[in-house]
Amino acid sequence: MDSALILPMCVGGGVIALIGTIGLLFSKTNGSQAEERLDGITGKLRPKNDPNAGILLRPSAIDLGAPGFWTRFLPNADSVNLLYEQAAINISFNRFVAIIAGLTVIGGLATFLLHLPIYLVPVSALFFGSLPILWLFHRKRSRVKTFLAMMPEAVELISRALRAGHGLASGLRMVAEEMKGPIAEEFGRVFEEQNLGIPIELSLRGMADRIPSMDVRFFVIAVLIQRATGGDLAEVLDKIGRLIRQRFELQGHVRALTAEGRLSGIVLLALPPGLLAFLTFSNYGYISPLFTTPIGTKMLLITAGLQLMGALMIKKIVAIKV
Repeated sequence: MDSALILPMCVGGGVIALIGTIGLLFSKTNGSQAEERLDGITGKLRPKNDPNAGILLRPSAIDLGAPGFWTRFLPNADSVNLLYEQAAINISFNRFVAIIAGLTVIGGLATFLLHLPIYLVPVSALFFGSLPILWLFHRKRSRVKTFLAMMPEAVELISRALRAGHGLASGLRMVAEEMKGPIAEEFGRVFEEQNLGIPIELSLRGMADRIPSMDVRFFVIAVLIQRATGGDLAEVLDKIGRLIRQRFELQGHVRALTAEGRLSGIVLLALPPGLLAFLTFSNYGYISPLFTTPIGTKMLLITAGLQLMGALMIKKIVAIKV
């Protein structure tokens, strides 16, 4: 095939893919008035400022009952669905996949617009396409971190509610009503599930799956053991809240002691690719042998491997489990 036809074909394919992506992003199914009212009742049309409305009947990100188009290409649809719930985003899964496809096409076209070598097309497309997935993992970590920061207060609130004569369900409802953020959403979901007939053991285990943390597992195990054998749950929750606070304090000390090592690692890992990107855009002729010669390509691959090894070693040094 003539090399002069490659660029027009890629541009045409990219434009078609972008049009399809935009169509998926702005597509909206038209339903009858009765269907819209049912969606409002089940929580599909809940307002953004009310995260607890319809939280139980919130549909899954991926329909695991019927094999959809995208589920055929997923290695484990259950884990993807769990990740989507942990991140708690309101974008539908099909729209999210459309965003990934659109960014992948944009990354491939960027190499042609910048007149970069042809073998960088898959690298650029993979980088841009992975940005939404990285954002999904970042949102999950941020949500879990916010949840754990408020966990001691929630546990102590439930303990005070139990000492005042309330039941466990009332304590869960108080957390959902008095607190905000992810912890209110998760405890509100547990309360609504058990209120509608789901065993509280299953609801608590579901929360432990959505919030992968040892502190949440301690709380769930304490409640399950107390319901099976009896005992003073309020005292156990007080000890769990105190333990969580002590762990946070110890983690703060560890982060303060390892701050210098983490900052040194960030500088050492960011300096080589940053300098390479600066020279590529400022003086490409000087840096072009790295991209156009076999020796330069091998040097880049070796450098990338050494960078990865250095990153793993630095992470192993500064990562201290608490």
